[in-house]
Amino acid sequence: MNFDVDPVDTRHDPHAQARAARQSPLLLHSMTLFREIFEVVFARKNISTVVEVGVESGQASSMYLELGAVEVYCVDPVPSDELRTQLDQFDALHLVEKLSPDVLAELPPADLYVLDGDHNYSVVRREFEWIVRNVPDAVVAFHDLLWPCGRRDLYYEPSPLPLAERYPSSTDGPTVWHDELTPAGFVGAGAFTTAEKAGGERNGVLTAVEDVLAESGDPGWCLELVPAVFGMGVAFRRDQVFAGSLRRALAPYTNTRLLAAMENNRIALYTRVLQMQYDAERQTDEINRLVAENSELRQQIERNKTAADPQIARLSAELRVLRQENQRLARAVANRPFTRPSFGPSLLEAVRMLGRPRRK
Repeated sequence: MNFDVDPVDTRHDPHAQARAARQSPLLLHSMTLFREIFEVVFARKNISTVVEVGVESGQASSMYLELGAVEVYCVDPVPSDELRTQLDQFDALHLVEKLSPDVLAELPPADLYVLDGDHNYSVVRREFEWIVRNVPDAVVAFHDLLWPCGRRDLYYEPSPLPLAERYPSSTDGPTVWHDELTPAGFVGAGAFTTAEKAGGERNGVLTAVEDVLAESGDPGWCLELVPAVFGMGVAFRRDQVFAGSLRRALAPYTNTRLLAAMENNRIALYTRVLQMQYDAERQTDEINRLVAENSELRQQIERNKTAADPQIARLSAELRVLRQENQRLARAVANRPFTRPSFGPSLLEAVRMLGRPRRK
């Protein structure tokens, strides 16, 4: 048997898959995971120039070079030092520190656009509209077409969008276990906020792509959706030479209920882990609060004891004095001689008169 999957456990190494699994991040999200899809695209269209919006760590950028790209323009308005270091290793990777979509017109037309930047309707719509209008022969790859951003905006903060182009948002995040946002959900820890409302018009990445295709007046465009790792989309015109071959090659990835079921299970498990982590943190906070409260009570007891010690000492001294006086009085009573009482004449006379009749 031939398994075109790496790694596969063997009789001599039954733990290869497990090692690979534990080396992977808990949350799979990188565009590098779609290398197979990009291999399919590069094999059917001559791709020389790539414009990548949303650069992550730079690993995907170098992947495009490995697949045959000559120049890659990496759009990231706020790159980290780690990203700069990664991109500096390749002369063909060009860091562009400007905002998309405004920067697109300043770059050379690309054969492939990879849109994985700000995951909201306004930005994605304007990016895709510009490409459809100005570079209609390009292939466009999207990320985050499914949950959580497919039908709900996400805004990287601080957002450059005017208030009219964004929904009220929250630092709470979505979860698959109920429809409302929750602090135990998929949160951004300050990096992004999530629209309080899901669905409806002008909301979410997939909604933006659908609206551009519907309103472009050009029925020649098609969108293929891979239902894995938050959803990847590939858009291109049907009248291009490679279009038929590309659609057939993508079909095993797009027409599969297995991938969709696995993705649903993945996000369900991951958001359950988020809930458990949140609960554990809250329990830890409560334990820490109780420990601090107990420590404060102990300190208060010590303070009270310290304050009461002089009074206790004084009362103890007074008690000792009283005990000594009591003992002295007891000894005095015990040592006093007993004297028999004497009866005077008047008492004897009264006794003799008892029983005698009175004189009238």
